[in-house]
Amino acid sequence: MILRIRQTCALLRRQLADLLTGPLALALLPALLLAGYWAGGESALLWSTVAFPALLVVAGVFGRTPAPAGMETGPPAPGASLEEAIDAALLRARDQGGMTACMMLELENHAALRNTHGDAATGQAADRVADRLNACLRRRDRVFRFDDAIFGIVLSPPRSMTPEAVCKLAARLQGEAQRPAPAAPEGPRFTAAIGICLSAGGLAENGSGLAAVATAALREAATHGPSAIRVRRPEPGIPAPGIRPARPQDEIAQALNGGEIIAWYQPQLCTDTGRVSGFEALARWRHPQRGVLLPGAFLPHVEKAGLTGTLQAIMLREALEAVGRWDGAGFTIPGVGVNFSPTDLRDPALPDTIAWELDRNDLAPSRLKIEILETVVSTSPDDDTARNIRRLSDLGCRIDLDDFGTGHASISSLKRFSIDRLKIDRSFVRGIDTDPRQQRMVAAILTMAEQLELETLAEGVETAGEHSLLAQLGCGHVQGFGIARPMPPEATLPWLRTHSGKLQAPPDLRKGAV
Repeated sequence: MILRIRQTCALLRRQLADLLTGPLALALLPALLLAGYWAGGESALLWSTVAFPALLVVAGVFGRTPAPAGMETGPPAPGASLEEAIDAALLRARDQGGMTACMMLELENHAALRNTHGDAATGQAADRVADRLNACLRRRDRVFRFDDAIFGIVLSPPRSMTPEAVCKLAARLQGEAQRPAPAAPEGPRFTAAIGICLSAGGLAENGSGLAAVATAALREAATHGPSAIRVRRPEPGIPAPGIRPARPQDEIAQALNGGEIIAWYQPQLCTDTGRVSGFEALARWRHPQRGVLLPGAFLPHVEKAGLTGTLQAIMLREALEAVGRWDGAGFTIPGVGVNFSPTDLRDPALPDTIAWELDRNDLAPSRLKIEILETVVSTSPDDDTARNIRRLSDLGCRIDLDDFGTGHASISSLKRFSIDRLKIDRSFVRGIDTDPRQQRMVAAILTMAEQLELETLAEGVETAGEHSLLAQLGCGHVQGFGIARPMPPEATLPWLRTHSGKLQAPPDLRKGAV
């Protein structure tokens, strides 16, 4: 109760100080003094000159601590930091008895758009995003920019701030970041993830702590698909999510050896028949404390530990064994896709290893789809990588070119690497049912693929409208959250039974089918 009274008094003092020192009060003060003199004479003027400084003392104007650098209106001062801005916002929040928040916003596909649109156009689009963010915020809010694609946002505490209001503002900022420029509708179009840290009102809170929690929330949002928003509060004694053991390599090695990192599967559908045309194997870590982690949370540590080969062996073995289980249950899945890193593709023993695994599982090589990034094709010379891919193609494996459209692969490289199918990147698929520019770009890719006798698969299909239009344009296969999210191995057979039942049902009962 006493704390609440103190907070209320602090709030009233702050409001009184803002009133007495605001531009309107200073502009009207001479007129008020003159009116007092006319109405009451010299005594009224004397009392007014004494009362105004007294009110300033009561409001605490003379004892107010100036905000640190970076909290003034306008652009941040040179050398100002995000942490300093948060510290100043926390001081004001405590003074008012309110709360503040820090947001971290990342333009997720910034790097991919640089490959497709160039550095200059992408940089200009990111600059426009910065301008839009500032335009959405208030005069006291601060925006900091890091690494071209990441923005830190500090909300100065208003008289009333609620978590709901912060989330609504985050959604508005996300919409502004993702909105294409009216003058350049065919230019770069971003997706934005946002992590939010709401202050809990503790006296131990500081700028660096809130910034770290907001960054952790951003990492969590980035692993849950494009355009996600995650909110966290600082929790004393509980570390931020992520992999921060004393030796991450040891934890990664234990996870690989202990069966915690396994293959999950995302189905792919044929647009002509609606039947399952394959699965893609995707690595997931079932962490005992942090739940299921996506590759972005642990792959960098796998690479630093030099364990990519171990992870690749696990993914290949489990994917081929899954095909055998599907066959045994009566579902003949044409193939399973396994991603191979540039390091794996340079291994001279890779073709022999894959041939041995196929033989061990009694599977035809065509049941395995080797997924390689377009950047590998566009940058690799005629070296071990190219020779390995050709050997795998000669063996009978199918070669999928992943993320097509982001790596500038030439037509000659498609032939040199024996590509069988193009996987159209999700950046071209998103919003295709409403965006004529996206439709023209995908139609051009499909026409080229048809002339080169290549199959096509669209990634990142999230809506029935996108699915339908891709089928109309002639894309052979689709994959994405709109069909099914990646699922653990034990969930694949129930999903296959459910999907098969939808296909066999009469047309009027297929409303739920994708």
